[in-house]
Formats: sequence, C-alpha cells, structure tokens
Amino acid sequence: MDPAANRPPRNPQEKDTPMTIRTTTHLNFRGTAGQALEFYQSVFGGRLTLVTYGDLGAPKDAPGAGKVVFGQVENEDGFRVMAYDIPGTDDADPAAVAGSTRRENGMTLTDRTFFQSVRGETLDEVTGYWKALSDGADIVEPLAASPWSPGFGILTDRFGVTWVLDVQAPYAG
Repeated sequence: MDPAANRPPRNPQEKDTPMTIRTTTHLNFRGTAGQALEFYQSVFGGRLTLVTYGDLGAPKDAPGAGKVVFGQVENEDGFRVMAYDIPGTDDADPAAVAGSTRRENGMTLTDRTFFQSVRGETLDEVTGYWKALSDGADIVEPLAASPWSPGFGILTDRFGVTWVLDVQAPYAG
C-alpha cells in the first residue's frame, strides 16, 4: 500500500500536484546561536545567514538586540540547520540547559529530547566531520565500527548539541 495514498492532497482543487517538503532542525540557544552557527559553517561549509533582533527593528541599545532571531547554515550537499537565541534569556551553560547524554553499562543514557544526526556515505567523509565537531566536545561514544555501521559515534559539542555521526550501512536506504 502506498503511504502517500493516506495523505490529504495539498490543495483539494489540485489533487495531482505533488507535495515536497524538507525538515530542518531548528536549534534554540541562550545567547550563543551566532557562535554555534559560525562553528557549524566551519565544519560543514556552506552559506551562513545571521539576522539579529536589532536588524529587524529592535532598538540597537535594547537588551538582546544583538542576539540572533534567525540564523541558518546550508550547504550544497544537503546539510541545513537553523538556530536562534531565545528572547529574554541570559547566556547559560548550554549543557546544563539542554540535559546530558552519557554511556553507562554499555548503553547510551540521555534526558535530551533529540540528537542531531549526520550520515555520510564513506568513513572518510564522516571522520572529517567528526574531527571538526569534536573540537571542545564531550565524546559520548567514540567514532568506530559498530554492528550496524562501518562508523558510528556520539558527541555533545561545545554548544550543548548532541550529534550522532554514522556511515550509511549497505542495508540502510
């Protein structure tokens, strides 16, 4: 059965019009969105967009006017992440705000609501991203071969975001 058959059409008058969507992770920071996005651009390349509250009309001397209201990094290979600084929040330890992830008794334990995942086609490609993201990170599980992937690892970067990096296994489409 075709799963698309159960979805409503985009517009009832345009039943044959295909719907295309992309999902993008939107990260919420407490004053470090700009630094995080600049770091992610240094890791993944691509275009960086940073718009502050002041750019959109907040008085330049207002508290938080220099914080990011819209930010994005997007590259030609399909990587895209968005971020902003939560209004009215003070800079805080990102790990304390986001929760924690750790290995214990051979299992990954976490109280985070999500991990950011990056999957590559080769171990060399994933290793390059791993090395760059590891700068200042807490390594949860080192990048290594696993029963399900030629390369798999978990780290929490210096901005408190937990990343799962892996090499696409032959059976994972």
